[in-house]
Amino acid sequence: MEKLDRRIVTSITDVRDYDGVRAAVERGVAELGRLDVVVANAGMTTSGRAWEIPLEHWDATIAINLTGAYYTARAAIPILIEQGAGGAIVFTSSVAGLVGLPLLADYVAAKHGVTGLAKTLANELGQYRIRVNSVHPFGVNTELKPGLRELIDRDPGLGSLYTATLPDPVSEPEDIAAAVTWLASDEARHITGIQLPVDLGRTNR
Repeated sequence: MEKLDRRIVTSITDVRDYDGVRAAVERGVAELGRLDVVVANAGMTTSGRAWEIPLEHWDATIAINLTGAYYTARAAIPILIEQGAGGAIVFTSSVAGLVGLPLLADYVAAKHGVTGLAKTLANELGQYRIRVNSVHPFGVNTELKPGLRELIDRDPGLGSLYTATLPDPVSEPEDIAAAVTWLASDEARHITGIQLPVDLGRTNR
């Protein structure tokens, strides 16, 4: 970052800890001077048939994916409003926030919640020129791998719901980052409340 003449403020914070999230945001604003873009990206998932998901996995998935996204927005929104200069909030949802993908009930429920939260906030924050959108990846080449292959092999009828239009098996993190960057930029200044799929064509059928 020094080579680019840029500064960052980092924090290792559990997104389920609202006071910790708020403190991290406030410290960053205090050191850097302002807040313009908020990206809620933390996530986890497990896999299994809906009625067999361990309850602790359900609770963790909802808490990290949905409550953590809400806490992030809640900590940032008063600062954006007080600054009076607008801003952008981008939530990482998922194809699972648009489609009832099987074997991911906890993740699907959480990501549908994130999608709804983004749409509501877009309506509530429009008057402050704060735009709120969500991006919807399918598979991304990261360490977050739900381990669906064995479950789908046991029930091949579910596999068609995971088939892409484009030949690439998954997206790269840079593909999702590019979509987030565009939504946060002035090029998208008249775009709010949308759900942008970056999913290799899965939701276009």
